[in-house]
Amino acid sequence: MSGPAPARAKGGRRWRALPTLAFLSIAVAGVGLAAHGAIIPAKAALAQVLLDRAFETSRSTHEQVKAWPWADHTPVARITVPRLKVSEVVLSSGSGEALAFGPTLMPGGMQPGQPGTAVIAAHRDTHFRFLQQLRPGDVVTVETIDGRRSSFRVQGGYVVRNDRFGIPANAPTPTLALSTCWPFNAQTRGPWRYVVIANSIA
Repeated sequence: MSGPAPARAKGGRRWRALPTLAFLSIAVAGVGLAAHGAIIPAKAALAQVLLDRAFETSRSTHEQVKAWPWADHTPVARITVPRLKVSEVVLSSGSGEALAFGPTLMPGGMQPGQPGTAVIAAHRDTHFRFLQQLRPGDVVTVETIDGRRSSFRVQGGYVVRNDRFGIPANAPTPTLALSTCWPFNAQTRGPWRYVVIANSIA
């Protein structure tokens, strides 16, 4: 009778160990997912540091400088909203990659500060989240890499379909249009855009 008992005890320990192994596996997987989730904000933070450096270099040399060698965009300006303590580097090209890292100066519009309308777009849940807090009278400043600084006063915002969003290129004075997806808290894409219009402060 003494022979089989150890085998049963050993088997019992083996079965009791399975929940422990399962827990450890889940824990390790959870740590892995958490680490992966932490990498994304870390990469975003690093990208902002590199973009800030590239903008400062571009401003001192008056030449477009890439933040990293394989980027398909370069810093072209910095947009600030003093009341909201917002400061964002504006990128060229308007590509999807550029939008992932910051606001982009959209092709087809004018350069900020020139007669006509300059259009800057960004994602509603990241760099242009602050648009919902802008109010008439707020001042928006845009500094380009050639050292020009232009100030604009917010007139207001409106919602429009993306296929009805027309830009008056022949505006007599410099105008700034800031565009993002709408509504702000939606999780899916849609055809609507929220556009803030700001006019040059003479």
